[in-house]
Amino acid sequence: MTYRKRWDTIPEMVLSAADRFGSAEAVVDGPLRLSYVDLADRIRSAAGAFGEFGVSKGDRVAIWAPNSAEWIIAAIGLLAAGGVLVPVNTRFKAEEAADVVSRSGAKAVMVQPGFLGQDFTTGLDVPSIDLTSDFLTSATAFDREPREWLNGDDVADVIYTSGTTGRPKGVMMNHAQTLRLYEEWCDLADLREGDRYLVVNPFFHTFGYKAGCLASLIRGATILPVPVFDPDAVVDLIDAERVTMLPGPPTLYHSLLAVSDKTRLCSLRAGVTGASDIPVELVRRVHAELPFQTLATGYGLTECGTATLSRPGDSFDDVATTVGMPCDGVDVRIADDGEVLVRGYSVMQGYLDDPDATAEAIDADGWLHTGDLGDVTGGGRLRILGRKKDMFIVGGFNAYPAEIEGFLLEHPAVAQVAVIGVPDDRLGEVGKAFVVVRSGVETPSAADLLEWSRARMAGFKVPRYVQFLDELPTNATGKVVKSRLH
Repeated sequence: MTYRKRWDTIPEMVLSAADRFGSAEAVVDGPLRLSYVDLADRIRSAAGAFGEFGVSKGDRVAIWAPNSAEWIIAAIGLLAAGGVLVPVNTRFKAEEAADVVSRSGAKAVMVQPGFLGQDFTTGLDVPSIDLTSDFLTSATAFDREPREWLNGDDVADVIYTSGTTGRPKGVMMNHAQTLRLYEEWCDLADLREGDRYLVVNPFFHTFGYKAGCLASLIRGATILPVPVFDPDAVVDLIDAERVTMLPGPPTLYHSLLAVSDKTRLCSLRAGVTGASDIPVELVRRVHAELPFQTLATGYGLTECGTATLSRPGDSFDDVATTVGMPCDGVDVRIADDGEVLVRGYSVMQGYLDDPDATAEAIDADGWLHTGDLGDVTGGGRLRILGRKKDMFIVGGFNAYPAEIEGFLLEHPAVAQVAVIGVPDDRLGEVGKAFVVVRSGVETPSAADLLEWSRARMAGFKVPRYVQFLDELPTNATGKVVKSRLH
């Protein structure tokens, strides 16, 4: 496949969609229906608002809000004004979000007050702007064309991901690499002009923002944002809006298989999954019981976007047990210790303000060390075997034991703790914490410890199970041997 560049920057691509797709629906969000022309107009107004606010080229602005039309308008409007987007996980508690916003150097934070019952302004040391206010619509439209002053190698976004130390790191990606990768994604995932794409993956995640919003705008599909996944509401939207494209984690497809009246799902044509192991039987059932013509699977990281995807015609076994083959221009190899390495144009520009972590992640030959273990089948497909960094995935969200352990160690009764991922039928994996209580302190109940945890960390990070031990298993050097925990 030979890539032919059509645009230099993301806002150039999005604004050109007004000419390419005109009156076709671009976004449907509840009663709000925007054509591609409408969307371009609102993006220019939003760009003007950011300009009047004082955003200059390279300035970063965070968005800490759920999936919505306003999120899309704010994000692309910011890019059109020359800004850099910093999406923030809406499942973060205030302290977690404030840390990310502070270290990103964001000039402001766009928030949706009250979402999930959170006060999204607590602890922030920069101005917060209500995403639902008239901020995005009150300014004079921005009249500079992106190609006049923005370049493909300008950083477009900084998306934070946790590392093995548990502290999130800001992954920098530029416009050109994002556009190239997700234009190919459209082909491999079978996203078509006129598709109606229900985006259940959160916009703060690469899967939701890039493989969701940007892919739709590249191809001319209609975006239907979903702020919170609710199976009944999703089925209602599929039925009412004739949804054709529905990517998501395996839990999404389990929910669809449980729908009693499957005629309400008859419009569905294509899906893409990943993020956790997929039983072969699930893939067979999706094809047998649901109307999907294609169900693709892939593998990626925030640090390199989508690295591999399955191909049309792959067998049930291939889709379930491998994550496909490398995308064009992306190389994948297995290191001597079994770690999956990725190299190519899509690898990040680096971690924001963290050259040491960047050098640790990307070696001198340009290979990104993913921390995952895998092998390559005889047919050239990548198979993921485990996670070198102890990471586990809860319903599509990466959970890092070191980070969770750090929170739990703040509890006054906890002396030592080790967290592992254990299988879960619905979410793929959930956390289990092994806790050693401080000497002379009353042992808290598991329920009390979990309730304490829910107030301090995102829900997907909170362990599902707690087991109290007299001591943790360690090796001769004192390191906890997690393989002996189960």
